[in-house]
Parts: sequence; structure tokens; C-alpha cells
Amino acid sequence: MTSQELLAIPMPTGGRLDVYSGVARLAGKLWASCHRAQRGNSRTAVLIVHPTSNFLGHYALEPLARRGITAVGMNTRYLGNDSALITENCVLDVGAGVRYLKENGFDKVVLMGNSGGGGLVSLYQSQAEQPSITATPAGDAPDLTQADLPRADGVICAMAHPGRASVYTEWLDPAITDEERPFERDPELDAFDPRHTRPYSPEFIERYRAAQVERNRRITAWVRGQLAELEAQGDGVQDLPFTVHGTCADLRFLDETIEPSDREPGTLWGDPWVANFLPASLGHNTSLRSWLSQWSIDDSNADGPHHLGRVSVPVLVAYGTADNAAFPAHGKALYAGVQHEAKELFEIGGANHYFKGQPELLERFADKVVDWLDTHDLR
Repeated sequence: MTSQELLAIPMPTGGRLDVYSGVARLAGKLWASCHRAQRGNSRTAVLIVHPTSNFLGHYALEPLARRGITAVGMNTRYLGNDSALITENCVLDVGAGVRYLKENGFDKVVLMGNSGGGGLVSLYQSQAEQPSITATPAGDAPDLTQADLPRADGVICAMAHPGRASVYTEWLDPAITDEERPFERDPELDAFDPRHTRPYSPEFIERYRAAQVERNRRITAWVRGQLAELEAQGDGVQDLPFTVHGTCADLRFLDETIEPSDREPGTLWGDPWVANFLPASLGHNTSLRSWLSQWSIDDSNADGPHHLGRVSVPVLVAYGTADNAAFPAHGKALYAGVQHEAKELFEIGGANHYFKGQPELLERFADKVVDWLDTHDLR
């Protein structure tokens, strides 16, 4: 038997708020779903986080609670809306969650970053142990070297990619050369053009990847120019929204021979061409300041492998061989980033991104988490 309660965690201040909901701003709360085992007295909490996803009903909460581990799914202030997300504010939010749990009966807190949460928990623990970031890439608060960021006692990256900027760049459609005309496309870089047959040639893959990075940097240069113009205006306007088309065009979605795995073709949103322009898929709407913090390959601070190289606590990286969003190579990159020996890479054969339709593999993952906690005296 397990029990569930809703936690109201005070929202930290110190950075740009940029939250649309007035109710959320006035409430000043981060919401979390705490699942406890009714037997025993768990002194460890596993805190599961993501920059924007709603984790109040995360799939691992009940399986962990049934095994005697208190599991908490927490939302950041940017729940369901990353258009103005500032990654450094997400770090403050995770810190609020860790602090709340340690002040309310838990001796140890283990961070689990699922999917896009992998880069976030890596960044958080890096800054909790060795704070170094004094401002956002746009030069704004918060100063993480002055923030209250209690250290977590362990880090788990589950079905995670290295960071939002890196995966976003891998997904950008380089055939778009005019940001306002997404369907006027460069045929030489158009993976959807039937002239480029699958499997794609090594030469095409190399040109495509380079053009994705170039497009990211082109947008960043435009963003910097826009921010400079706003500053020169001097009328108090500090940010503007804009749209990015074509954000779901990773060649691995189209060609299963690239980094072959057990994955099914396509994306989390279905057909790649449709997902590429679907408003609900990754990062189509953003602000100037959010772009630098969240999506810019050269500016974003959320580089998971880099920050895992700065942590001292045990790290577990779990990945699925049938995941078509966070690929096995992503899990291996996170694992390789850890510079100490208290690390483990756990492959879940046949597992997809959300364990959809795979209850037995979810149970296997939960078993592994508990075994790993026991191994490192984290329970």
C-alpha cells in the first residue's frame, strides 16, 4: 500500500519570473506529488524533475513507493510552457525542492532527471557542489554562486539526453534558411526531399549536422542583435517572443541505420514531417532571453556531460535501446562525462522513452533504482 500527498514548495525568487499565470505568480508555490510507502519509514526521497513536463503523475512514482522508496514528482515554475524558460531559474526551483525535503524529514535526497531533466539535474548538482555561474547567458540574475542550493546525495539520469540545447540542435531542420518562410527550403539540405534516399550518405549526414549547428548559431546572432536594439531603445522593453519552425528533423527519426537500435521509426509526436511543424513539439515558441539560456548551443549552461564531470556523488544513467527521443548514444555520453568511479550505465533492452505498453520493463527499471540506492547506501 502507498499514500499520495500534494506538496506546496515555496517558489524561490532572485531571477526573472516570466510566468504567464497570475495565479501561479501570486501563489508562489512549486507543486509536487509525494508518494510514500505505508510500511516502514523511508528517510530517502527520490526527487524526479524536468524543466517543463508535468511530473505529478510520473510513471516511476508508484513503482518506487511500492518498493519502500518515497518518490516525489516536482514541477518547475515553467510547467507546460517553455516559451520564456530560464534554465538558471529551473536550478533555483530544483534547489527549493531539495531543501524542502531535507527540512521535512528526509536525510537524503536523490535527484532523478528524466528525459530533458537529465541535463537539469547534472547542472544542478554541479552548481550545488562547485558553483560557478554568476548570471544567465543574457547577463541577468540569478547568480547561482550566491544561491541556496543544497547538495543532493545522488543523481539518476533516466531516458535522458545531454541537454536541451544539444538535442534541439540535433533536431533543427537545416533546410530552413529563411526563418519566416519554412516551406521555401534548400533542397541540398532537405532530408525530406525524395532526392536524398535512405540510408543517407556519410557526406550528406556530415553536411546536414554542420548546417544544423550553423542554423542554431545564425539564430543566436540574430537574438543578440535584437537584444542590443532593445537595450538601445531604452524604453524598458527587455525581451520579445519569436517563432522557430522545423524543430523535429533529426536524421535518426528518418533513417534507422544511423546509430541503429531497437527503436521504431518516427518521433514522439508521430510522422517526422508533421512533427517538424507541430506547435506542440519541441521549442517552436521562445523569447530572446530564453533562447540564449535554453536553446543556444554555444550559450546554454545545461550541458549534462560537462556538469556531470564536476559532481562527486554516485551517478546512475539508465537508457532504453528502443528510445526514439533520448538515444542510447545520449545515455552513453552522460555516463562518459562522469569523472569518478561511482557511476553505472544501465541498459534496458527494448525500452522506449516512456515505457509505453511496457509495464514489465518499468518494473525492471524500478528494481534497478532500488538496488543502486542500496549499493551506495542511499536508502
